[in-house]
Amino acid sequence: MPFDDLPVDPRPEMDRLGIEAACVTHALSLYSDPVAGNRALLRLDDPRLIPVPVVVPGVPGARVPAAFEELAGFRERGVGMVRLCPRTHGFALSGPITTRWLAGLDLTVAIELDETSTSELLGLALRLPRLRILLLNPGYRRLRAVAELMAEAANVWLEIGTVNTQRGVEWLASRFGARRLVFGTGAPVLDDCGPRFLLDHLELDQDELALVAAGTLRGLL
Repeated sequence: MPFDDLPVDPRPEMDRLGIEAACVTHALSLYSDPVAGNRALLRLDDPRLIPVPVVVPGVPGARVPAAFEELAGFRERGVGMVRLCPRTHGFALSGPITTRWLAGLDLTVAIELDETSTSELLGLALRLPRLRILLLNPGYRRLRAVAELMAEAANVWLEIGTVNTQRGVEWLASRFGARRLVFGTGAPVLDDCGPRFLLDHLELDQDELALVAAGTLRGLL
């Protein structure tokens, strides 16, 4: 594992920061074995920890429906979102197999910006306008490119935890609406105190804050 000092249980830190529930992915799924990590993740039995399995599309020569085998039963287990790591797991987000697989997927797809590019995401979003895409950890240095993506693709939502530039979130909300913004931290790999502080100090009205804090994510799930 690239990180050997991650806490086993995120709930004490959630309690400290006043976070009622969190979408969680198993580190094993992200960095080593998606199947084993997903199985461990789905054994969690706490409504505060919402499972987000990592999935990998099939390989050339495999029937496309075979790619759905590991998704069987996800809905029944409360899964409303899956995570893709195209760069880490070595597949093309814009490839024909991935595109066909995602076309039949009735779940929100979460992708870190470092795992792809805004141009590749734009192509995917325009090809599959019914696919819900949540862009994770965009940072603030690529805010211009992310905003261009959101302007062209209404099926892209943005996680704000790393948009830590002055009034950056407010700027996004004024252009695209708070209902396309999601609070997140990327913890425990990334800092969680900064995003929590950011949420507490956003200059948005109460209805907008409620959407960013939880309402938008509920809709995606």
